[in-house]
Amino acid sequence: MPFPTPTPPLHSAHPVLDVSTVIPRTAPPPEVLRASLDALERGERVVVATVIARQGSAPCTPGQKLVLFQTGAAIGTVGGGAVERAVLVAMAASFDAPAPAPRVDTFRLGPSLGMCCGGSAEILIEPLSPDLSVLVVGAGHVGVYLAPLLASLGFGVTLCDAREIAADPARLPRPSAGPDGAGAPRLRLLQADHDDPEVRASLPADLGRSAALVMTHDHQLDQAAIEWALGVGFGFVGGVGSRAKAARTRARLETKGVAAADITRVRMPLGVDVGARLPAEIGVAIAAELVSWRAGLSGARRGARGHGHGEAEKEKEEDA
Repeated sequence: MPFPTPTPPLHSAHPVLDVSTVIPRTAPPPEVLRASLDALERGERVVVATVIARQGSAPCTPGQKLVLFQTGAAIGTVGGGAVERAVLVAMAASFDAPAPAPRVDTFRLGPSLGMCCGGSAEILIEPLSPDLSVLVVGAGHVGVYLAPLLASLGFGVTLCDAREIAADPARLPRPSAGPDGAGAPRLRLLQADHDDPEVRASLPADLGRSAALVMTHDHQLDQAAIEWALGVGFGFVGGVGSRAKAARTRARLETKGVAAADITRVRMPLGVDVGARLPAEIGVAIAAELVSWRAGLSGARRGARGHGHGEAEKEKEEDA
């Protein structure tokens, strides 16, 4: 089965912002950075501009920072006046660029900007996107390996299981607490069912760029979780299972009237075919598929494609 068709790229979610009337709120660089991080944690994209060099007469000071939010609000400064307006226009365009990437632009403070300073400034423009969110449903043998691995790869991960023993942080192969005693970066472990309010609260409002990976201890629960994930709009839905189980899962979805386009989106068996058999190996195979999916969303070139692996975690036959 081929990889699923990606949802629209990250850069195409919004039209280019009109920043012609934007007046940034004055703030020092540390506050600009804090505001940027807060927005990223809320699941919002931002563009940050930083003055890195100045030549001649120019109001720009190296180290000054400006952040532009998706709403059109802005905080900070890169010198004010016409040069700042030109920088804001360049930042707004980055939200809709085909392949948003950091770049250094040179702004010359001459007649083209209606300025007579005569100098120039080099400004780093950085489009920043929040971590893509992944919900791992089931803290079984594969789930406890997969969730920390995905978190280490830069995904924001929620691992949930309603079983008290399964949701014990001590089962994770890596420490679940950071130096401040809080949860490990990018990883939440919840004792909850997939559709409980606390699980939904841990995910972004827009699930179109989030993934749901289903690998519970029970086949009927797997079925219910996949149906729920499709219904609430996850952009990527996958499940651990054999090819025979995958066929039964799709047949049940069809019987329940799930749209054919949604049924074909379900990645099952889940993971790149690397000959994985052990739980940790299967976790690597699934992580590889998620990295490929993320690369497709961001417009980066995708690598070799693979198919699913056989089921290793659950050998029992599913009830008819």
